[in-house]
Amino acid sequence: MSMAGVRMVTRSRSRDPGTGPRGGGGEAPLRRGEAAAEGKKSHSPAKHQRKTQKLSVTYEASDHEKEEGAKPPEAPGWEPPDWQQQLVNIRTMRSGKDAPVDQLGAEHCYDPSAPPKSKVKYIKQTSAILQQRYGGDIPASVAELVALPGVGPKMAHLAMAVAWGAVSGIAVDTHVHRIANRLGWTKTATKSPEKTRAALEAWLPRELWSEINGLLVGFGQQTCLPVHPHCQACLNRSLCPAARSLCGP
Repeated sequence: MSMAGVRMVTRSRSRDPGTGPRGGGGEAPLRRGEAAAEGKKSHSPAKHQRKTQKLSVTYEASDHEKEEGAKPPEAPGWEPPDWQQQLVNIRTMRSGKDAPVDQLGAEHCYDPSAPPKSKVKYIKQTSAILQQRYGGDIPASVAELVALPGVGPKMAHLAMAVAWGAVSGIAVDTHVHRIANRLGWTKTATKSPEKTRAALEAWLPRELWSEINGLLVGFGQQTCLPVHPHCQACLNRSLCPAARSLCGP
């Protein structure tokens, strides 16, 4: 028999239903309806019960505030009940700028009412120190200023404002001390100008610190005098806690 007449007969191997091409076992393919149902089941969102959460809200400073060292806002502290209207009234009464304090200049630095010997001594000592340590200028800090002979906190804060343009504190003399207590601008009665300064700085806005000395000094020289104040002419008569005891109803 020639090779050309030989017919090759191939037999296909029998495969079990669901067997893969390599003969491995596996699950039978799903029918069309079953596949759709299975897909719908697998993609349906799972139902779950919501849980109530408590939110804690805290203040967080912004980047700008952090750079400037700002603090979170605080609850407002104590302040006199009528101080803003009292201040407006004092400004009105002082609008003429005609009190003795308004006329002061370098030519009036010497106070004839002060003991002349101590004044002369302080001026000589301070002048020598300024020449030796500061080249004829004045110090640029309150601590250095009060270290000079005859210079107290009031004059130091005034010098910082006038000479250096810096608001370092409120300059409190006897006029400011007296009027602040009469108007109720201190939470409790104070016994010294330094105590009054601390009490005022605790609540008075800083932008008013440089104004308050000249304003109250002139007011104390013209209206709110140490003895026999002119309460009848004062615009704050109805707002001043001390008016009734000083001048009667």
